[in-house]
Amino acid sequence: MSGSTWRTLYQTIVDRQLEKAEGSYTCYLFEKGKDKILKKCGEECSEVIIASKNGDNKETVMEICDLIYHLTVLMVNDGIQMDDVTAELRRRSKKIGNYKGTTKSDHET
Repeated sequence: MSGSTWRTLYQTIVDRQLEKAEGSYTCYLFEKGKDKILKKCGEECSEVIIASKNGDNKETVMEICDLIYHLTVLMVNDGIQMDDVTAELRRRSKKIGNYKGTTKSDHET
């Protein structure tokens, strides 16, 4: 997603939080509250995993977009600025040599 596309999405979600629009799914999520938003983030994450595991790239792209949308709703709900996230991504992109190798885990993955 280009920065301007995400910025437009973010601003639209902010606008929905400030001014309720009849029939808006975004407004519905804000009305239901954080638990509903978090539930949707979890559902969309699972759907990305399933679509990818099934090897369906078209479906995976659609589910990734749904996940990005719901994560952006969460950001707005929690007062997290888009610039803070992009700054963190920029900071991480400059890291070199931070691979930690294989770590012990209880999981067999």
